[in-house]
Amino acid sequence: MTTASKITLVRVAFIPAFMVLMYLSGGAANGWMLSALAVFIIASLTDFIDGYIARKYHQVSDFGKFLDPLADKLLVISAMAMFCEWGVMPAWALMIVLTREFAVTGLRLVAAPKGTVIAAGKSGKVKTASTMIGLCVMMAFPGVAWLSWTITGVIVATTLYSGVEYFIQNWNCLWD
Repeated sequence: MTTASKITLVRVAFIPAFMVLMYLSGGAANGWMLSALAVFIIASLTDFIDGYIARKYHQVSDFGKFLDPLADKLLVISAMAMFCEWGVMPAWALMIVLTREFAVTGLRLVAAPKGTVIAAGKSGKVKTASTMIGLCVMMAFPGVAWLSWTITGVIVATTLYSGVEYFIQNWNCLWD
C-alpha cells in the first residue's frame, strides 16, 4: 500500500471521530464543536497531502483512485448531514450534493468500459475546496443563519456547476 493511500485511510478513520464530536457539540459553539472543526480541518488537509504525494512520487493507484474521492464524499456528507439534523442546512441542499455525486460516479462507470477516464476537473476541485472551507466556517460560527445560508448557496451553486460541466464535457460517453 502506498503512502498516499495510507494517508487517505487516516482521513477515513477521522470521520467517525468527527461525527462523534459534532454530535456531542449539539450544534452549539463549544469545545466539542471546536474539536470537530479541528478534526475536519486535519482530515481536509490530508486530501491535499495525499494527492500531492501520489502525483509527486508516482503513487497513483487504483485503490487510491477509488478511496480518495470516497473519503472526500463521506467527510463532506457527514458534516452536511449533521447540519441538516440541526436544521442549519436544508435537506434539499444535501440531496443536490448527493445527486451530483451519484450522477458523476455513474457517468464514470459508463465511461470506463469504453476506455474513457473522467478525471476530476477544475470545477470539481473548486467545488470540493469551497465546500470544505464553507463547512469549516459553519463550524467556526454555528448559529449565524445568514452565513449558513450563504455557504449553502455557494455549495449548491458549485455543486450544480461542476455536475453540469462533467456531463456537458462527457455527454458522448452516454451514447453507444
